[in-house]
Amino acid sequence: MSENTNNLSFFKSIDKGILFMLLSTLIGALNGAVAKFLSQSMDPMEIVFYRNFLGVLIVLYSLKKVTVSFDTSKVHLLLLRGVFGALAMVLFFYTIATIPLGEAVVLNKTSPFFVTILAYYLMKETISLRTFFALIIGFLGIIFIMKPFGVEVSFEHILGVLGGFFAAAAYATIKRIKEIYDARLIMLSFMGVGMIIPIALFFTPYADFKLHTDPFIWGLICFMAIISTASQWFLTRAYSLSKASIIGVVSYSNIPFAIGFGVILGDSIPDMYTFIGISLIVLGGILVSKK
Repeated sequence: MSENTNNLSFFKSIDKGILFMLLSTLIGALNGAVAKFLSQSMDPMEIVFYRNFLGVLIVLYSLKKVTVSFDTSKVHLLLLRGVFGALAMVLFFYTIATIPLGEAVVLNKTSPFFVTILAYYLMKETISLRTFFALIIGFLGIIFIMKPFGVEVSFEHILGVLGGFFAAAAYATIKRIKEIYDARLIMLSFMGVGMIIPIALFFTPYADFKLHTDPFIWGLICFMAIISTASQWFLTRAYSLSKASIIGVVSYSNIPFAIGFGVILGDSIPDMYTFIGISLIVLGGILVSKK
């Protein structure tokens, strides 16, 4: 009886924000694994479209159940968050399809460094000496992962870093609107734009859309839409329940999850340079997150 009581007390003592973030990172890594598996049969832009289309349906259904207010005073920031978030998602799904899953996730996790830089230029926040060194450490990590030592830098890795930048821009806008708009409206903004971008690319040579009839593929698409929406909800709740500095550190737990799922799907185990790069990015990210 006492053991059960102790276990219950332990779970009650866990910060809910941290627990939500751990769930978000695990589900997010699983979502990336499903996207990588689907990329063997589908164009990455198709995956982005269907993931967002089903996500929009899920969010609209939830809004039908619970009415939320809509403030038009900051709608431009809501749309901007949608654009930045959708671009980050498009680039992330593309890199997932073209480079190892763990590396794609790590490059996307460069967003805290860009958040710090954007805060300095746009919000006039100061950068301490420790933060400055953290930025250098983080970008050294990027160099180790991209491995440009005497060879041409991978275009896919550059897009991965660019995805991290757009994710940072999206997070910066969330800080401005999180007290104004319901989390579902914020999610709806980038899912909606995330449908428009693939549709626009449909009329260009950069996307190859096909008609899929395999029920297994559609089952995976539905599964991905559900878990990715859940991951976004857990992430949004985590940032609303706990300090951003703490949640930012915990968010790096998705790296080992992603590497593990990637290896299961056939990715090679990261080499020494990649592990050094991952370690430097995580260390830099933790230093940037600490106040």
